[in-house]
Amino acid sequence: MIKKRYFSIFLVMLFCIFTAVPVFAAGNLPRLVDEADLLSDSEESALLSQLDEISERQQVDLVVVTVDSLEGASPMVYADDFYDENGYGFGSGKDGILFLISMEERDWYISTTGYGITAVTDAGLEYMSEKFLGDLSEGNYAAAFTVFAEQCDSFLTQAKTDRPYDVGNLPKEPFPAVRNLVIALVIGFIVALIVTGVMKSRLKSVHSQPAADRYVKNGSMQVTKRNDLFLYRHVDRREKPKENQAGGSRTHISSSGMRHGGGGGKF
Repeated sequence: MIKKRYFSIFLVMLFCIFTAVPVFAAGNLPRLVDEADLLSDSEESALLSQLDEISERQQVDLVVVTVDSLEGASPMVYADDFYDENGYGFGSGKDGILFLISMEERDWYISTTGYGITAVTDAGLEYMSEKFLGDLSEGNYAAAFTVFAEQCDSFLTQAKTDRPYDVGNLPKEPFPAVRNLVIALVIGFIVALIVTGVMKSRLKSVHSQPAADRYVKNGSMQVTKRNDLFLYRHVDRREKPKENQAGGSRTHISSSGMRHGGGGGKF
């Protein structure tokens, strides 16, 4: 009976261990590696679940890595090598997108590989970074990583169903501010009409005249000086051609021989 009891406990322990293991990418590491300890346990769990769900559904690895130091490497080299050496990526193209944060010099870098290069163009990456840099700068790391994951999901879906977000084809921004401004102007205009209407109704002794000189009393005004005043001019303007209109992604070869795209900066 004792042996049977211990055997049952052993089976339960095995079950608990294996059911608690997170979903791993193709390599040996999970899709979230928070070495800089920027996230709480609950934030890590929520973000990892989000990265796993999107990665498996899109068949493109989404990876978030935080470190205290780049150990002398550039953000690009560190991100590329981390991705390659840990076996991330789906299929023969190693499709994936890695988001690196280094706290030493407050660097961020996004490395794209395979289909990630197609989905996240240079113009798309610039657009995407504008969405999460505010949260990064303010230390809202969980929010920034969540925005990154959501943006990647949107970019991947766009690339697969239509054409990638790129120069001249970036996501359309909502205009709540413009809408609120229009509403405010309309309300202001209506209020102004009501006020002027009330003021006009109180004028009993003044009436509109057919000509402007009817408002001037004869002999009350003498013109002593006259000047010509230039009021209008016409200027033809032509838009200066912008550089880098071709779009797409600039790429490079990592130390392992893999082709990567991406870019980064400071936060």
